[in-house]
Amino acid sequence: MTDSSTRDFYDSLAPDYHRIFADWDASIAHQARALGALLGPGPHRVLDCSCGIGTQAIGLALAGHQVVGSDLSPVAATRAAAEAPARGARLPTAAADMRRLPFVSSVFDVVVCADNSMAHLLTAPDVAAALAEMRRVVRDGGLLLLTFRDYDEIRRTRPGAAPPQVSESSDGRVITFQLWHWHEDGERYDQEYFQLRPGEGDDWAVRVRRTTSWALTRAQLTEFVTGAGFVDLRWHDPASSGFYQPVLTARAAG
Repeated sequence: MTDSSTRDFYDSLAPDYHRIFADWDASIAHQARALGALLGPGPHRVLDCSCGIGTQAIGLALAGHQVVGSDLSPVAATRAAAEAPARGARLPTAAADMRRLPFVSSVFDVVVCADNSMAHLLTAPDVAAALAEMRRVVRDGGLLLLTFRDYDEIRRTRPGAAPPQVSESSDGRVITFQLWHWHEDGERYDQEYFQLRPGEGDDWAVRVRRTTSWALTRAQLTEFVTGAGFVDLRWHDPASSGFYQPVLTARAAG
């Protein structure tokens, strides 16, 4: 999957991304509480380098942190910047590839990369480049916080689909689901991302978007993060963190 096709996927999805949540504002608040507990007492200078439409960044800004958002998708980053003040938060954003972050070195206390975003980096050099940039912009002793799908289990079972999600809109229910097509290497998979919305009469209007992900295991991620200059790596499962995905935290060495 090329950079442009990943960007196109999220540019297309940005106007509808909130529809994957039954209640987006409730999810913003819940995720901020879960991640905020891992950040510790603040306020912190936070970079959300895969901010999307602002689900984590807005909540952390409302919690009192000084948050900057960046995202590969300029459409998503622009929406995040607009959604924040509508909720009483300030969130400057930039369109940026996480492998080439447009920030000076050591300027942040925390770097967040959530929602399985790094899985769109499909090669080891790309993952290493992104983590090197995160290490560059976070101060010595600063916190790295990554969230991923539970790929250890997923790679064992190789499911063909993700569970559907249902939300309510002004014109009825919206159903979101994914079909997964695994590559021969058993690690990467193509996603067909379906959204069904009420159409004419009893019909449904269907929108399909496509992208590719790399199902990195915890062992693979641990090796990449350690190689980028982070120490004190800790995995936090949803049962203990309250976040919907496994979370990896690490400290910048130095």
